[in-house]
Amino acid sequence: MHTLPSLLELIQGYAESHPFPQTPSELYEPCDYMLTLGGKRLRPALLLMGYEVFRDDVEQALTAAWAVELFHNFTLMHDDIMDAAPLRRGQPTVHTRWNTTTAILSGDVMLIRAYQSLTAAGRPNTVLPLLETFNRVATEVCEGQQMDVNFETRSNVGIPEYIRMIELKTAVLVGGALKMGAICAEAPDADAEHLYHFGRLAGIAFQIQDDLLDTYGDPEKFGKQVGGDILQNKKTLLVLKTLETASDADSKALQAWMQTGSENPEQKIEAVRAIFDRNNIPELIAFEKKKYQEEAFLHLEAVQAKQTRKELLKKMIENLLERES
Repeated sequence: MHTLPSLLELIQGYAESHPFPQTPSELYEPCDYMLTLGGKRLRPALLLMGYEVFRDDVEQALTAAWAVELFHNFTLMHDDIMDAAPLRRGQPTVHTRWNTTTAILSGDVMLIRAYQSLTAAGRPNTVLPLLETFNRVATEVCEGQQMDVNFETRSNVGIPEYIRMIELKTAVLVGGALKMGAICAEAPDADAEHLYHFGRLAGIAFQIQDDLLDTYGDPEKFGKQVGGDILQNKKTLLVLKTLETASDADSKALQAWMQTGSENPEQKIEAVRAIFDRNNIPELIAFEKKKYQEEAFLHLEAVQAKQTRKELLKKMIENLLERES
C-alpha cells in the first residue's frame, strides 16, 4: 500500500514520461502550463487508492488516473473562461496569459488526450466500463456547471437543488475516480458501486465544508480571502439555509445585502456573518455535512475488502473533511 505522497510521486513520474507534443506550441504549451499550476491531484490519487483497495500493482492504473487529471484540468480551463477569472492558483489563467481561443482549443485537446488515455488503460475487458463511467461522470459535471450558471440569475434556488448542483459539479468526479480505480482492479460491481457512492457523498460533504471555510475559515490557513462568497453574492448553502429558517427580518436583511456590491467588504462580511450567527447557521450546516459524511463511510464499510486496505483511503477522506484550508 502506498501513502498519498508516494502516489503523487507516481502520478508526477507518469506525467513527466507522457508529455504533450511540442508542436504546435501554441496549442500544447497552455496544456503543460495548466498542469503545472500546483493542483493537489487528489482525483487521480483517489483512483489509485480505489485500485489499491483490491490490488497491489497500482502502476497498472496510472493511465486511467492521468485521464482523470486531464479531464479535471480541462474543466478548470473552460470554467475560467466562463467565469472570466484572471487567476488560477495565484497565476494567470490560460485565457488571460494567451487568449480565449487558445484556452478553448487547448482545453479541447486535453479532453481528447483524456479519452486516449482511457482507451489505453487497463485490460481489454475493463476499457468499456471505464469509458461508460467516465462518460456519465463527465456529462454530469457539465450539467452541474450549467446549474451553477443558472443559479446566478435565479432568486428562488432551493437547498435540494443546491445539493444536486454540488453533487454533479464536484462530487460525482470524486466518486467516479474511485469507481474507475475499482474497475481497473476488476473488483466486483457491487464494491465498485459502494466506492462510487462513498466518494460521491464525501464529495458533497467536502463542498459543504468549503462553504463553511469560505465564511468562517482562519485567513492564515484558508489561503484566500475569507468571505469571498459573501462579497460575490453567491447562493451558498449558508445563504439558502438562512433564507429557509431565519425570521422574516433576517431573511430580508440578508437579501438586501446580497443586492449590494463589495464597496465596503469588511462591513458586508461582518453584517452577513452576524445574520448567520444569530440563526445558528454554522451549526446547522455542520450537521448537514456530518449527515453526508456518515452515510459515505457506511458505503466504505460495505466494500468487501480487508480493513487494512481501506484504512488509507478512510484516513485521507477524514483529513479532507476536517481540513482548515
